[in-house]
Amino acid sequence: MIEVELLRQLGLILLAAAGALLLARLVRVPSIVAYLVAGVALGPATGLLPVSGPLDLIAHVGIALLLFLVGLELSLDKIRDLGKVAVVAGLGQVGFTAVGGFALAWALGFSPMEALFLGVALTFSSTVVVVKLLDQKRELDTLYGRISVGIFLVQDLVVIVFLTLLAGLGRHEQADPLVIASGVLLAFGGMAVLLVTALLASRHVLPRLFGWAASSSQTLFVWSLAWCFLFVVAAEKLQLSLEIGAFLAGISLAQLPYNHDLRRRVHPLMNFFIAVFFVTLGARMEMAAVLGHWPAAGVLALFVLIGNPFIFLWIIARMGYGERTAFLTSVTVAQISEFSFIFAGMGLASGLIDEAVLAVVTAVGFATIAASAFMILYNHSLYTWVKRMGLLRPFRARQETPEEAVRTVGGPSGHVIVVGMNALGRRLVEALCSRGVPVVAVDTDPAKLAGLPCPGLMGDTEYAGVLEEAGLAKARLLISALKIEDANNLLAYRSHRAGVPAAIHLFDASVRGDLQELGVEFPMSSKGSGLKRVLGALEKEGVLRPWSESPSS
Repeated sequence: MIEVELLRQLGLILLAAAGALLLARLVRVPSIVAYLVAGVALGPATGLLPVSGPLDLIAHVGIALLLFLVGLELSLDKIRDLGKVAVVAGLGQVGFTAVGGFALAWALGFSPMEALFLGVALTFSSTVVVVKLLDQKRELDTLYGRISVGIFLVQDLVVIVFLTLLAGLGRHEQADPLVIASGVLLAFGGMAVLLVTALLASRHVLPRLFGWAASSSQTLFVWSLAWCFLFVVAAEKLQLSLEIGAFLAGISLAQLPYNHDLRRRVHPLMNFFIAVFFVTLGARMEMAAVLGHWPAAGVLALFVLIGNPFIFLWIIARMGYGERTAFLTSVTVAQISEFSFIFAGMGLASGLIDEAVLAVVTAVGFATIAASAFMILYNHSLYTWVKRMGLLRPFRARQETPEEAVRTVGGPSGHVIVVGMNALGRRLVEALCSRGVPVVAVDTDPAKLAGLPCPGLMGDTEYAGVLEEAGLAKARLLISALKIEDANNLLAYRSHRAGVPAAIHLFDASVRGDLQELGVEFPMSSKGSGLKRVLGALEKEGVLRPWSESPSS
């Protein structure tokens, strides 16, 4: 009957999440807030969802997978050019919040050990929450979004050190300092082994292994999960937390050149576990314990919501970034992390803290995640209001235009997207590049993208995110060299919606009518027209004329 009970609980979670999302869209509430409210409704309010037994197990595995997906977001190349501000701001905030949180918790009447746990738990911001919200706003690749992700990478590496330390402290129940020290050393030794293995594998093993698997979406998906659980098992053997293993596995895969495609394939899984995690978090709320400590939880929540952004604002402004960029970045850190709940849970399991401290951490997490979700979604309006009130003057940051603060870093514009690197696709790319036309090539096989004279993007255009990453909204033209009718129809539909003209390969005369109904401006037949005549027709229609006539190109 365990299986039936687990299905019932998962069914309740998904039904509540779906209903909460529907209401959230109507009243414009962030999805994460809706999940938390759904959890409270299922747990403390009605008692329909007792979080125990099999659901505890799936929640534990879900947290591991969630941290694996967090690791997948943390590509070192993505934030290498922002490494200085990420390290300085990340470590500066960790020190400020840990010391300030400890002092504040101690002043509120907690014991030194409890205050230490609370100070550390308040230190880290939620990569999951921020990445999801910035992705929803299409601002993940803006300057402030990249700074935020870099800061989270630094924070996440620091929290791994804390989790390793806690794992070492929990190895032995004896209070003998030598025994405790040996446990801590063994834990850090095990973490070092996993970290070195992950980095070496990402450089020497995974590129070839996953490069071979990349042409098959099913193989890539299954292999990535297998790699995650391989590290989970290794972490368990080394007596570390499984979250450490999953996170390091994700980081190793994030360094691969096709990590974008891998993230797209596991994104639905991430959405599922985000829903399960936050609904379960809301259901775990011990209302009696929270109500018994609500003044302390309220004070600590305000410290996170106000103190963290202020210290970030000051640090980032001192490093030469503009006022708007500094403010938008600082708003992203106004919450505690999923790591905070893991850290507090490990402390409870080790007997170092009691249920009251865990309840305070949960309440602070609930309040800060909910409030910061609104702050991030409406950050530009919030900036305008704060600036009008004169609250930013003491930070003396330089002024900048809104466009400068939210400019997208990198990213193509005014280019041609060519989908399908078969013989026709490669000849089109080479001919366009020889004329000075900026091109982005797209294919599912990384081997077919090798050796092209233009940037290549690995991915299946079935996923809308692939075309977004290729810059469809800012493209001059989309060309499909594919011989797959359904894929071509979908490309035609998406390019038409984006207002971008499309040239679709007319490999079969019978599909001409369907393509014209979908708004395809240039059905092209390589057999009947030939490559030169295809390009000539595009130039005649004015699509390629600016490049072919401009000597500066």
